[in-house]
Amino acid sequence: MPASVHVQLVPSLAGVAEGTVVTIEGDEAHHAVAVRRLRVAEPIVLTDGAGRSALCLVRATAKRRLDVEVTRLTETDAPSPSFTVVQAIPKGDRGELAVEVLTEIGVSTIVPWAASRSVAVWKGERAERSLAKWRATAREAAKQSRRSWFPEVTPMASTADVAARASAAAVAVVLHEQAGTPLAAVDLPAEGEIVVVVGPEGGLSDEEVTAFESSGAVTVRLGAEVLRTSTAGLAAVAALLARTSRWT
Repeated sequence: MPASVHVQLVPSLAGVAEGTVVTIEGDEAHHAVAVRRLRVAEPIVLTDGAGRSALCLVRATAKRRLDVEVTRLTETDAPSPSFTVVQAIPKGDRGELAVEVLTEIGVSTIVPWAASRSVAVWKGERAERSLAKWRATAREAAKQSRRSWFPEVTPMASTADVAARASAAAVAVVLHEQAGTPLAAVDLPAEGEIVVVVGPEGGLSDEEVTAFESSGAVTVRLGAEVLRTSTAGLAAVAALLARTSRWT
């Protein structure tokens, strides 16, 4: 995508061709016209978040309507290997921070995890609101970082859910400051899903470590420093990405 052009998420670009006029209505159009102040003949990028993007020119604007003409279509394969980060739910707004930076670095799936030592608890309406915030944060960060594939933020997972996901992955690692294996020693696949489990500020329980290791996950350490839960996932994924074809 062009570096400085506004990115707009649309439900689908299926069937769209060069020369097609696409109409955007409602809140998305209002944001583009009233907030971003897009005008006729200015460029805009549409994406469906599933690998398709279209460079367009604005042809008409109204208060809650935007008509754009497609000038170039691009289709991108899904990133491989893909990265899933299981993020223990932190307190305050650190969850949104984690989601933002994980999205920017190219994580495909973010799994909120109710770890036994998580201070914050998602229940009832709070769970719905918090999940909606994480998803909105991921969507906006994906636009900002010009991603063609937007990340999925799943519903909250239990420890058993995380263990099952780790078991099905090509490789799964669990960040643990007391682990004997360095992250750099883990063999990485060329394809498939790489799962990174990030524990809460209070650390992992023995039962959680046992459950994950029993599922085939490897407990690893990043280094001598102990990072906060909101930044540990970013550091781990960056270190792993540097050893894949995605960054080399």
